[in-house]
Parts: sequence; C-alpha cells; structure tokens
Amino acid sequence: MIILQVIGIIIGIFALYLLIMTFAPGFTVPEQPLEKTKQLLKKVDAKQPQSRKDVTFKVKGTSISAWLYIPEDLSAPVPCIIMGHGFGGTKDMIMESYALRYQEAGFAVLAFDYRYFGESEGEPRQLMWIPYQLEDYAAAIEYARGLKEINPARIALWGTSASGGYGIAIAAKDKNIACVCAQCPGLDNQASREMFLKKLGIGHILRLFVHGQRDMIRFRFGLSPHKIPIVGKPGSMAFFPISDAYDGYSKLASENFINEICARIILRSHRFKPVEHLQNVQCPILIQICDHDSLAPISTETAKELEKYAEVKHYPIGHFDIYTGDNFEKSVSDQLEFFKKHL
Repeated sequence: MIILQVIGIIIGIFALYLLIMTFAPGFTVPEQPLEKTKQLLKKVDAKQPQSRKDVTFKVKGTSISAWLYIPEDLSAPVPCIIMGHGFGGTKDMIMESYALRYQEAGFAVLAFDYRYFGESEGEPRQLMWIPYQLEDYAAAIEYARGLKEINPARIALWGTSASGGYGIAIAAKDKNIACVCAQCPGLDNQASREMFLKKLGIGHILRLFVHGQRDMIRFRFGLSPHKIPIVGKPGSMAFFPISDAYDGYSKLASENFINEICARIILRSHRFKPVEHLQNVQCPILIQICDHDSLAPISTETAKELEKYAEVKHYPIGHFDIYTGDNFEKSVSDQLEFFKKHL
C-alpha cells in the first residue's frame, strides 16, 4: 500500500512538473532584436552578378530556398561548392561574399537556407535540429549533382561555425565528396563545455536546460514552440549571452535573420560529435581555427589530433573576425588555394 502511495505521489509530482513546464507564463523570454547592419550587404549587392539564380529543391516535401552561382565563362560542367550557414544563420548574411570569390575563380556555388530558416519553408520557424540540417545538406548535394552545369564528381562542402562539422559528417558517408572546408568549426565539445561553464556559470546552463525542456514538452503536446534569443547581452537569457556573440551577430545580421531559436536544441546539440567521423573521411579536409574563438574553441590537444586527418590552419583572431576585412581576405585566399588544389 505504501509503495502504491509513493508511486502515486511521484506520478502527481511529474504531472505537476509537466503542467508547469508546459503552460506556466513565467517562462516567456523577452525578445532581443538586433540592430542589423547593412554595410556588408551593400558591398555585396554592388557587385552582384547576373548569373546568381534563385532556385529551390525539396526535402520531404518542404521547399528549400537557395542561391546558385554559375561561372559566367562556362564551357563545360564545373566543380561546385555547397555552402551551409552556422547557428541560426541565413544565406543572405555572409555567404555571398564567399560565393562571389569562388565564382570568380571558376567554381559553381550552391548556398541554401535550412528548413525553418530564412526563405526556406517549414514550421515551426527557427527550429534548429541537427539531423534535419544534415538532411538538408544532403539534399543540396543531390540537387547540385543533377544540374547540367555542374560536374557531379567534383562537389566540395563548406561549413562555418556550427555547420563546420556537417561536411565532415556527410563526407564520412558520401565517398564521392571531393573535399571539405570547415571554417571556425565547432569540433571540440569538451573545450566548449568548459568555456561556457566558466563564462556563464552553472546557473545559466541549468536555466537553458529548463527552457529546452519546456519547448520539447510543448512540442510533444502539439503546442506552439518556446523560443529564446540566439544571442543576448551579458546577463540576459539567451543561448549565447556573450558580448562577442551579440556584437558579432549584430554586425552580420541580415534582412532574413531572426534572433531567436526553438529552445529544444539545448537538449541535443552536445550529441553531435563530427570528430568521431574524421577517420572515415577519405577526401581532403581544410580546418580553419580561430585561436581566440569565443563560441567554438578548440584546445591545443584537439588541434594537434585534427592534424592527423586534415590540413589545419590557425588564425590569431576571434570567432567573428574571420568574416570581414583582412581576416576574411586571408581566410578566403586559403580556401581558394585549397579548392583549386583538390577540386
């Protein structure tokens, strides 16, 4: 009898927990819209080539929006670089700056928005789920291989930040990928955990977990998603309440970028470990490490381990410095050298 009472109490507590997590209004997180800077976009738009095309392809019936760049001097099928953005990003943030340089060098480029982001379809909006994004990436590869302008045997994968490991994971299975470029990638889970724990404290980490639980429970009950800001000012509730991240996203934010994410990603992002796939990748890999990275740090030990499988280049800069100015020029120059050699 006592055992049944204890079980009943436990069930009651759990039911109360579900009710609070699902319906309590106190969990609502204030929005933190960013002041979007158009300087980078204006620079790109001024030299936008006529050969950029708006294209779409499907993933499980959902339309994916993409930009296709074809070299203007096309005499035969050309190699293609598939570009996927980082955490919560959209294709109109920084990707065209790179795509134009690749196009000028004679490569085709396919840059796309993941499902639920930017101009791609999918509900709920702002849902980042790594298995889904890997599916989107694979669909982009399949689409590119079917285009008459593109050589299907010469496909490269490009990822940055959170998507830096996607190319590695995909190339481990798709042995026809020609090469992979991972720019300031999130590859060292241990270093990231230690850094975020030091910067944010265990209290913030636990609060993030609660928000993730709320979103997941609401999803299970078929309710609207629970979202939190991607970046925020220090001390606020956001996935990255770090000044470097807030300033970095503010400088790169575009028309289609929205500073929020479905909180359930907090519960699953740590499970993606692309370094475990490295030994199965047969194509060349370029890994570009920002030595003062505030979002995707890589320890010295991990960097040395990566050298067994990839060409590793170091840059004495922060995570967001690589996207603009002289640091961008150095990074894209190294990428072009890599692509010309292996693609």
